Amino acid sequence: MENRDFARILYETADLMEIAGEDGFRIRSYRNGAGVIEGHTERLADILSNPDRKVTEIAGIGKGLAFVLNELHSRGSCEMRDQLLQKFPACSLEFLKIQGLGPKGIALLFEHLQLQSIDELEQACRDQKLRELPRMGAKLEEKVLRSIEQYRKRTGRFLLSYADHTAEELMEHLATLEGIDAITPAGSLRRGRETIGDLDLLVTGSNAVAALEAVATHPKVQEILGRGENKTSVKFGREGLQVDVRALDHDSFGAAMQYFTGSKEHNVALRQRAIRMGYKLSEYGLFRIEDDVRVAGSTEEGLYEMLGLQWIPPELRENLGEIELAEARALPRLVQMQDVRGDLHMHTTATDGRATLEEMALAAKERGYEYIAITDHSKALAMAFGLDEKRVVDFAATVRRINETGELGIRVLSGLECDIMLDGTMDIEWDALAELDLVIGSVHNNMNLEPAAMTDRLLKALECPHLTALGHPTGRLLLHRDEFAFDFDKVVTEAVRRGVRLEINASPERLDLSANHARAAKAKGAKFIVSTDAHHPKHLANMKYGIATARRAGLTAADILNTFAPEQFLSELRTSKMP
Repeated sequence: MENRDFARILYETADLMEIAGEDGFRIRSYRNGAGVIEGHTERLADILSNPDRKVTEIAGIGKGLAFVLNELHSRGSCEMRDQLLQKFPACSLEFLKIQGLGPKGIALLFEHLQLQSIDELEQACRDQKLRELPRMGAKLEEKVLRSIEQYRKRTGRFLLSYADHTAEELMEHLATLEGIDAITPAGSLRRGRETIGDLDLLVTGSNAVAALEAVATHPKVQEILGRGENKTSVKFGREGLQVDVRALDHDSFGAAMQYFTGSKEHNVALRQRAIRMGYKLSEYGLFRIEDDVRVAGSTEEGLYEMLGLQWIPPELRENLGEIELAEARALPRLVQMQDVRGDLHMHTTATDGRATLEEMALAAKERGYEYIAITDHSKALAMAFGLDEKRVVDFAATVRRINETGELGIRVLSGLECDIMLDGTMDIEWDALAELDLVIGSVHNNMNLEPAAMTDRLLKALECPHLTALGHPTGRLLLHRDEFAFDFDKVVTEAVRRGVRLEINASPERLDLSANHARAAKAKGAKFIVSTDAHHPKHLANMKYGIATARRAGLTAADILNTFAPEQFLSELRTSKMP
């Protein structure tokens, strides 16, 4: 089990405990423990396997939780979770994934309607039975029905980060084999899609076929779906992600990479282009129709060139105009990880982060960043110990002193993730916000407003002269919570007018803005920040997922504030606002 597996089970157990009406303190201890484990840099399994180590050495893990973690390590579950799953229907964990219900709402459904499945929940909504229960109504029924539809669509999908970590684990495993030249991810992972259905790995080398056996015999394989001469398919890991591993020869590697990267729509358009030019295109190469001679295929670049095109970055391959741009040799130079000079959204132990300002700054410096912004929460998030006006002003003064001494070797900016309240006002008074270098305004509650009301709320927030960026602007949580509804075009137009940036939040659970929204916003003249929302130093590594999303949107370094050199960056902060 990886740390994220331990954390997920603790979170689920806490939710089940809330359904059961267990003691709130105990519920919080499970959730807090999950957060600690999620952010811990060392593998928990390694600590639990070492007789000379104790898991209680991790700050925030007490004896009670240590016992639970040892249970999870030894058998993948714990007594509390087992008891709760016996007490409640097997669908309990599924119900927790339906937006709008929550643990207390689920408890009401079990008590009054004795529901046993998602299908029964759907029928109860259609029969208008939920509105008869306390604190429920017709709008909730509609929301649950929409959420069930979305849940069914996303079943079998995995976060980009999960697929990425799985690919890294398997690539590391296969790299130990002799006669392997390269192991390359393809498919949706290579295109940087926000969620992944399955994972494709392409292997080349004189002993490439050995990788097929090595994957099939991996201890984390749940099931072997198929084994052939050049391909092995398995269900891998606790979540059962399908992994397809293919052994390729060098002559067709480029064509196979192009074919298995996709997307389907891009590939169809490319094949049609090939036919018009007298070729046929497959995963084996580009062939002349008249004599079936292969004219390209060992490299992607050579294949695209034979078709009269620039090489198209994988993130753009969605048949959204990229082929026409490639034909005109007009593809943009997409932003790259090495363009990023700093991270502008992170949290510390002052609120709900897991590391100090100094620890976050030094971790960013190690990544080669030249500046960062510390943006702890504002006071509306009482659970996160959010900052009030006095703490905001004191924090700004502290950061000024740090920069004056230069003790950290990296420029630190005083920032705040300031809640946008229900009426659109900022959670912190403007005179306190004026002390800060930058302000990210975010919606964290009351997300069920009618679209017009949410639009008005965001437009009101944009009136704040100290607002630098809108944080995770649509409020979505991938595979868990849909975007809230508002007039996106109207809000973006006003953000552009007022010089307010839009965030692409690189947390893999968010990736908000989406690539589609970011592309539409760029067309309206919007500018962006890409930031990690890090709560621990290791979360800084998530920047690559935000950059992948920015690349999918066609963004260049010039579109993104935190790619600017320090002096240009600071100048842009000072001058980008409307008077």
